[in-house]
Amino acid sequence: MPPSPATAPLASSLDEPARARDLARMKRLATGLFLVAAAVFVVCALLGDEAGAWVGYVRATAEASMVGALADWFAVTALFRHPLRLPIPHTAIIPRKKDQIGASLGSFVQQNFLTKAVVEHTLDGVDVPGRLGAFLAAPGRAERLAGDAAVALKAVTDLLRDDDVQPAVSALVDRRLHETPAAPIVARALEVVVEGDRHQEVLSAALRGLARFLQDNRVVFRAQLGDASPPWVPDWVDDRVFDRAFRGVLDFLDEVGDDPRHELRRVYERKLRAYVHALRTDPATAARVEELKKELIEHPAVRAWSTSLWTNAKNAVLAAAEDPDSELRTRLVAMVHEVAGRLQKDATVRELAQRQAQRIAGYLVERFAGDLAQLVGTTVARWDTDETSRRIELQIGRDLQWIRVNGTVVGGLAGLVIYTIAQLLS
Repeated sequence: MPPSPATAPLASSLDEPARARDLARMKRLATGLFLVAAAVFVVCALLGDEAGAWVGYVRATAEASMVGALADWFAVTALFRHPLRLPIPHTAIIPRKKDQIGASLGSFVQQNFLTKAVVEHTLDGVDVPGRLGAFLAAPGRAERLAGDAAVALKAVTDLLRDDDVQPAVSALVDRRLHETPAAPIVARALEVVVEGDRHQEVLSAALRGLARFLQDNRVVFRAQLGDASPPWVPDWVDDRVFDRAFRGVLDFLDEVGDDPRHELRRVYERKLRAYVHALRTDPATAARVEELKKELIEHPAVRAWSTSLWTNAKNAVLAAAEDPDSELRTRLVAMVHEVAGRLQKDATVRELAQRQAQRIAGYLVERFAGDLAQLVGTTVARWDTDETSRRIELQIGRDLQWIRVNGTVVGGLAGLVIYTIAQLLS
């Protein structure tokens, strides 16, 4: 046989001392009325009919009161236990039927409360976006939610082991880099540069940089010329030749840099556009770019970067999330305030939020209603039988004791009426 499910504790709120005192008081009242009726019956039996006709009426009333009290005591007691501990059939109903009651309760809740129609009808009368907006707009709420998001993010990252995630991220980055064709990206980037005339700016900056480089290394170039010049050439001749050549190069660089329509610029642009076209149409050109991309990806520096990508990104995000004054936390707070304002004032957002709330609630009910009903049934099944019976009696036993009181009173009145009718008929 499968092992019995572990016993689940009931909520301590179901075991209030005040309820126990009220139940005991009502039991004493109901039992006291029964004892009063029994005492009256005994007295009337001892007096006999010779004491007067009234004795019969009182005795009949007391007798019927005892019968009603006993019948209702039996009915109430049979709900929770065997009366007088006798195994009478159809008694101790709650202990015997506990599991069935739990399953029936779960089905009842599912069929009458956890339905899409009930939930949607209920939400029709609820201003979901207004309530949610008011909740988010409460003073300090946005800051608190941003802090909670940081804590949740920290908890999630703690669950992830760097030794497991880091290789996966590195492999993903490498795979995406290898699978993404480089030629179209380079071509598009160059097109954007050319269309914005940025390529000429790049050329101008390169020319200015080259001119500064030449000026800064003038002595080095002069020394190179001296080393290459024949020994019999005088130094002053080398100086004249170098000065004229060096000045010519600098003048040429200045000329190209100052003239936006210089022929060199036109050639440069034609070559650049031709290269862009080749990137898109020439497989050989594209293959060379792919080979360069592969070499770049396999470079140790790039490998080290992709390997440390997860750690660096995680540490940066966590540091920003934990810092109340960080840009990330500031943006989260601002986003919460913006959402709260839109939920309260923007008609379009309010309508969308209300509709989505009903749709989500309906989906959740349809998806999990059976699970919730099963949860009710299994939870009740795990409760201890005697403890469950005692707790239920604490909850409703006080009202059930009124049944005994009413049975005593109503039974007595019914007995009086029946006895009176019998006397009239006789």
